[in-house]
Amino acid sequence: MSHAYPLGKTARDALKGTKEAARTRYEAEDLAGDVAIDALETEWITPSEKDLPKIMAQAAENPGHGFVQHYEDGAGKTVLAVTYWKLGKARKKKPVPKPKGDPAAQTGVEDHTDDLYFKSGRTKKSSRRRFIDPNQMDLFGEKKAD
Repeated sequence: MSHAYPLGKTARDALKGTKEAARTRYEAEDLAGDVAIDALETEWITPSEKDLPKIMAQAAENPGHGFVQHYEDGAGKTVLAVTYWKLGKARKKKPVPKPKGDPAAQTGVEDHTDDLYFKSGRTKKSSRRRFIDPNQMDLFGEKKAD
């Protein structure tokens, strides 16, 4: 099973109130809606011994998979590495452009573009005759009648 990471502003927020988790940035952006995703962040937490069971229960109830790793520091205390999608600021909505109508309908002038471009041929005819070497053998010439 691949890892799924929760969304949050901090690691503690990602552990607490998350109801959604995403495997990829695209999924995270879809879940976040109007809020930007800054990065996939790993934050180190050293919880107190009394808070550790509560945090572990939150991690077990979280929809994410494999986003919490357990380590010990030099003193033997538990250290948690929490990986989550860090939420940024709300995105500004882009203004929706207004559809432009047909320019000919607005001005009342008929378009004559086709007449300009297609009135004459597209390529020039060569006025030079191609030089034919008299020593060249004609393989596909006319047959002489006997």
